[in-house]
Amino acid sequence: MNENLGDSKASDVEDVGYRGSVACQAAGISYRQLDYWARTGLVAPSIRSASGSGSARLYSFRDILVLKVIKRFLSAGVSLQNIRSAVEHLKVRGSEDLSTITLMSDGASIYECTNSDEVYDLLQGGQGVFGIAIGRVWNEVEGTLVALKDERTPAGLDELSQRRQARLA
Repeated sequence: MNENLGDSKASDVEDVGYRGSVACQAAGISYRQLDYWARTGLVAPSIRSASGSGSARLYSFRDILVLKVIKRFLSAGVSLQNIRSAVEHLKVRGSEDLSTITLMSDGASIYECTNSDEVYDLLQGGQGVFGIAIGRVWNEVEGTLVALKDERTPAGLDELSQRRQARLA
């Protein structure tokens, strides 16, 4: 999905660790939500977890993508229990696979659709459903992170990025 933005900045956002504040901005959630979801294991930071006072969690691009999907489901009224099962399902899929699926929900259950026939079959049930195209959310998160990266000064880089730059120099 990186090719949609058409430059090297797009791939950069997937190779970086993001602090909680950046993850919150990109996902559209509060720091309080992020902290709660990390403590309860809904979405733990996959690059580095907090290891005491003063240490910062670092979230991957994929973590932020999942955070934004969770936010969308919560906004649509899906229960946290159903969201937890969907997140577990997403954890076992590869990153590229995520960009090709649509998650559908009737408010009670969450369904994965990978093609238009599956979406059509789900709609034939006659009940109201809504969908979240992961590829579109992927592009939104990617664009937000590129914009946030462009706004940062070199001193504002996260620790992981600073180490990478030092290693390359």
